[in-house]
Amino acid sequence: MSISAIASLRPAGGKCLRHATTGLLSVQVKSPTATVHLRAVVALRPEQRRLQSTTPSPRDNASTTKKPQITFRQFIGRALGVSLRNLVVALSPQGIRRSYRENPAVTTMNILLLVFTLVFSAVAIRAYINTFYNSQFSRYPEPVANTLRRAIYYTNYKPDPELALRYYKKAMEQCTEVGLDPFSDEVLGIRIQVAFWLEKINSHKAAIDVLESVLGDCRKWVDVMEQSVKDGKVNDQGRYVGDAQQQVAAAKPASDGKAKEEEADEAAPAEPIETLWHKRERLLLKAISTSVKLGELYADEHVLNPDQSHNHLVWAVESSLKEFRRRRTEGPKPGEEKWLSPEELGGSMESLGRDYERRSQFQLAIPLFFQALRLCESPCHRAVIMNNLAAAFAQQPLYTAGTMEPSEGLKELFNDSMPKTRKEFLEAGLNWAKNAYLHAKDVKDDDRTPECDEACAVALCNWGDVAAMLGKPELARNKYNQCIEMSKKMDFSEGVKQAQEGLSKLTTASLTNA
Repeated sequence: MSISAIASLRPAGGKCLRHATTGLLSVQVKSPTATVHLRAVVALRPEQRRLQSTTPSPRDNASTTKKPQITFRQFIGRALGVSLRNLVVALSPQGIRRSYRENPAVTTMNILLLVFTLVFSAVAIRAYINTFYNSQFSRYPEPVANTLRRAIYYTNYKPDPELALRYYKKAMEQCTEVGLDPFSDEVLGIRIQVAFWLEKINSHKAAIDVLESVLGDCRKWVDVMEQSVKDGKVNDQGRYVGDAQQQVAAAKPASDGKAKEEEADEAAPAEPIETLWHKRERLLLKAISTSVKLGELYADEHVLNPDQSHNHLVWAVESSLKEFRRRRTEGPKPGEEKWLSPEELGGSMESLGRDYERRSQFQLAIPLFFQALRLCESPCHRAVIMNNLAAAFAQQPLYTAGTMEPSEGLKELFNDSMPKTRKEFLEAGLNWAKNAYLHAKDVKDDDRTPECDEACAVALCNWGDVAAMLGKPELARNKYNQCIEMSKKMDFSEGVKQAQEGLSKLTTASLTNA
């Protein structure tokens, strides 16, 4: 005989929001012959009581809808806040010590990466500020400066000729709109920068056109100002006559508001007004430097216009010397400062000397090289000028005196102390090549630059060339070999090429004589 029993317990019926405290216990006892059902109401234990209904009440729905919805910006802000707090905790001494104890290798690597990132960021930010927010841009009004930053970016960092030219043109238009003086250093500087950029992208003809326009404008202003001085239109203070009365009339207030603005301007420190003589000096310097640059461009292999190159270089040197003579006789004018530095004057003379050398007028190039050497302050570049002198003396042919005369403005640089025979010219060339080598070799420490090393190699080659011309083949062969050895060490291919050509000429000459 088998008997089975089934028991169940469920909370008593009632409102679902009320906590049930009693339950209905049902027991079913079943046998093959009979079934018995027993029911009883019992008290529920605390853990059996129902605490929440499965169906939300209207009050619960109301409380749920009243919760504020978080926006994406708030979510990002809170996430960043939590991240920063975690970062601060992680970078605190306690956080670093705890992290190092748990995983020293990873912690050390993370610290090194963090330091590297900070240093790299600091260097990058500083380079960015020095490139795009330096004193050169701060001289311009902000709209012009922003346009120039874009132009420089598309010039040097992400080359795009069309965009660069567009922004340069826009900068010039903005300079006109804001009323900048077209002869100010800022506006002329943009035009010259455009010329250098055009030369950089191998548009030499366009670069020459831009520089010719700069030179023409500067020379025209200087000529008009000098004519005004001759006509008595410039007073002793370097102002046009009548400017004072015009300034007084323009300074009268037209309204109370303008009067207050003028009082504020008077309270602020006024910038000194540029005199006409100072402006003439500034524009004449700009014209001379532009003329020298044009001389170099016209002599470039992409242009090859030697006559124009010569004319510009001669004008630059003659104008420099003419201004020196005027200041020596008349004295400085109001606002004038020191004239050309020795380096600038020597550079223009050296450029003209190289032009005479290209034209095979060595007797005119030599005095200019002497003047450039006297004015040069760079030890390494002095060796370069000495090499130019050695080459000029070595190539100087005999000529009839007076067949090639310098221009009137340059005659004071020339004298009659030149050698008279071909042998004297060659010996002078040999001495200057030797001097160039010894001088470049003796430069030490910070004064020594790669220019010194190349000057040493060129001097050895010149030394060998002149020695071969003087009939000293052994000395020439020795100097050529030294030049080849030195040039190979410094990877100076031009020096190796010239010395090897000299050796081949020596070999050919020896075979011919044999």
